[in-house]
Amino acid sequence: MRRTVGNKRRGIIWTLTSILEDIDTADHLQKKTNELNINANKIGLKINKKKTKTMQFVPAPPQIKLENENLEEVNEFTYLGSTISKNNATEKDITNRLQKAKASFHQLNKIWRTSSISEKTKIRLYQSNVLSVLLYGAECWRITQKDNQRLSGFHTKCLRKICKIYWPRKISNKDLYKRTGQKDLITMIKQRQFRWLGHVIRKGNESITKTALKWTPAEGKRSRGRPRETWRRTIESDIKKMGKTWKEVEKMAMDRNKWRGLVSALCATGHEEDR
Repeated sequence: MRRTVGNKRRGIIWTLTSILEDIDTADHLQKKTNELNINANKIGLKINKKKTKTMQFVPAPPQIKLENENLEEVNEFTYLGSTISKNNATEKDITNRLQKAKASFHQLNKIWRTSSISEKTKIRLYQSNVLSVLLYGAECWRITQKDNQRLSGFHTKCLRKICKIYWPRKISNKDLYKRTGQKDLITMIKQRQFRWLGHVIRKGNESITKTALKWTPAEGKRSRGRPRETWRRTIESDIKKMGKTWKEVEKMAMDRNKWRGLVSALCATGHEEDR
């Protein structure tokens, strides 16, 4: 990769001393693909054409070829278990995590139905075998109201089944969380996001993650209309609700004890619903 993209000052200014590789046209992408293939062959590596996909952000993009064979153009792909979409939304990723979590929950149906295992143990199994699957990668999710309803609905439905609370018997979500020792799912996600934010802020200035957190392109023009909701905008909104500024949050994150207190306070004033 260094031979393919290195020693070339072309792209978007990333930091004062570095450039973010920017393949802004299909010609550049085709050239880079050819160079990568040549450099890979030199050391005995072969690119798998069937597993190689391309995703371009222009209408009717030209087909990219590898050794005169067209590569598949996709609107989304899975990377390290997370779904990356062309529209930069997390709805598809959340849908996939919900499907996997539902499958994990149904595999344990015999556990939920049995009376020989205590409710406390069942909740611990739910946390380790279902919630861990559902919340994988949740630190980077941008949650919409629709996603909120889907995630919270799945969470409370699972807890009610574990506690054997069925219609017409009713219990509010607040009482359900108190009985099971759980928080509402959106609070859990916010807790994970702020923990991850603290880790990023404490990283060195050379960290790519820290640079990306605050980076804005020096060039380019945003389309007309309301700005698209992003992960950073949702975090900034939560910070504002806490009566803090971004500078104050950055300062607090450097002190781990203060940061834990902030995250705990965020969870204490979570999004519990009385349904």
